[in-house]
Amino acid sequence: MSAPSCNIHGTAMVLGTTGFLVTGPSGSGKSALALACIAEVKRRGRFAALVADDRVDLTLENGRIVARCPPSIRGLIEIRGSGIAEIETVSACVLDWAIMPVRAPFDPRLPPEQEKLKLEIGRSLPMLRLPIETLFSPVDALAVLLPENLGL
Repeated sequence: MSAPSCNIHGTAMVLGTTGFLVTGPSGSGKSALALACIAEVKRRGRFAALVADDRVDLTLENGRIVARCPPSIRGLIEIRGSGIAEIETVSACVLDWAIMPVRAPFDPRLPPEQEKLKLEIGRSLPMLRLPIETLFSPVDALAVLLPENLGL
């Protein structure tokens, strides 16, 4: 019997030892957020890498959600307005959280309590809404929201 799997629109990355799935509609800033987070975490001397941009293959393996990149787009990321660029990637990661980029003004101002992203593989990920285009870095926001998980 094969593991449940699906292909979704999103961006997957690893920051430290935590896997994130960035979700949202086209143009919401998923790729830009991933690039900013990966660059900032690397500047801080920690491991960070892209898994997949735009399309992510998800499977359920031993009760954990695993993200992989479709072979046709491996090592590529879109920089909106500039084109497609090559970037170092890792082949897979276990996903721990979903992130939705949000811009000011935030509506609603506070996210729903214990918000989750339901996935087609029969599982869900806890969701964080992360402000972008603000005076603080998205990694600083993640470090405050997830101090025990991010370890930065």
